[in-house]
Amino acid sequence: MHSQQYEREIDLKARYQKFVGRKALFLLLLVLGIVLLSGVAATLGSADISVREVYSAILARFFPSYFQTTWFSDTIVWGLRLHRILLAIVGGMGLAIAGSVMQGILKNPLASPFTLGIASAASFGAALAIILGAGFAGGQYLIIGNAFIFTLLASAAVYALASYKGITSETMILAGIAIMYLFSAMTSFLQYVGKSEQVQEVVFWMMGSLGRSSWDKVWIVTALSRPVFPIF
Repeated sequence: MHSQQYEREIDLKARYQKFVGRKALFLLLLVLGIVLLSGVAATLGSADISVREVYSAILARFFPSYFQTTWFSDTIVWGLRLHRILLAIVGGMGLAIAGSVMQGILKNPLASPFTLGIASAASFGAALAIILGAGFAGGQYLIIGNAFIFTLLASAAVYALASYKGITSETMILAGIAIMYLFSAMTSFLQYVGKSEQVQEVVFWMMGSLGRSSWDKVWIVTALSRPVFPIF
């Protein structure tokens, strides 16, 4: 009896180690894929440079004795394109982790910032700042502050509606969908009363862009995202 249980535990451990090994290999392949795609992405633009020149410009910054680059390639890679690529990677990592946390907590694959109304609330906050100029902050932080505050309000509203009938994952998602339609309707109303330039700016904000990226913003986003990254 004990020997059978011991063999079963050994088999489970072997299966688990094999599963972890496959996951680690998959993650390693993804990292390599990101590195390769980043090099390709850095070649896209009005200035034509090759993938080899991109990697040479990157490696020459860290190993100047072993790799050579030109002023043109160094300016294009480090001054214009690399910070946009890194910001996209860090932002994508943060969004992926946020989605995984939501689905893990609610134990429902439908959970996301969209089905819970969080994305719609952020869009409404941004539209309110752009079209009416109203918000909880000032200056360059007006749009960002509005988006953040309204995401908190949407999260609190979803939790309150779900707790009214008892908290379940299905209830929270249904409450989130109701909140999503509410904020989407208010955003549409603001776009209806706004000027064409303001509506264009709202749509541009909702779609997102890396055109205003900089190295300072990369470090800020990384510093804000790092606390929620899993600890290995």
